[in-house]
Amino acid sequence: MRIDFHEIAEVRVPGMNQGTGEMSAKIYRSENGKIIPCRIHPGGSIGTHRHLTSDDINFILSGTGKAVCDGEEELLGPGICHICKKGSEHSIVNTGDSDLVLLTVVVER
Repeated sequence: MRIDFHEIAEVRVPGMNQGTGEMSAKIYRSENGKIIPCRIHPGGSIGTHRHLTSDDINFILSGTGKAVCDGEEELLGPGICHICKKGSEHSIVNTGDSDLVLLTVVVER
């Protein structure tokens, strides 16, 4: 299966999960989950939320940030992968001066 993200419109999301600032994302959805190339803009965050039915895999392409997963803080940068397992809760914060660019894969299980 081929997914062409050039054909998917980018959406701007203010205050994702009651986070701060804004992010931009292209979202592919199926019954098995989502694939989301996205950018958390400077000063932005994805607020704390729980994954009840899925694993959330976030691979950092560029920028700097931090994730807090079940109370544990993890520093994020290029080449780092943050995984929030089913049943856990997490948030992601852009701590840098440029976009925090990541590829998110949500796997329903």
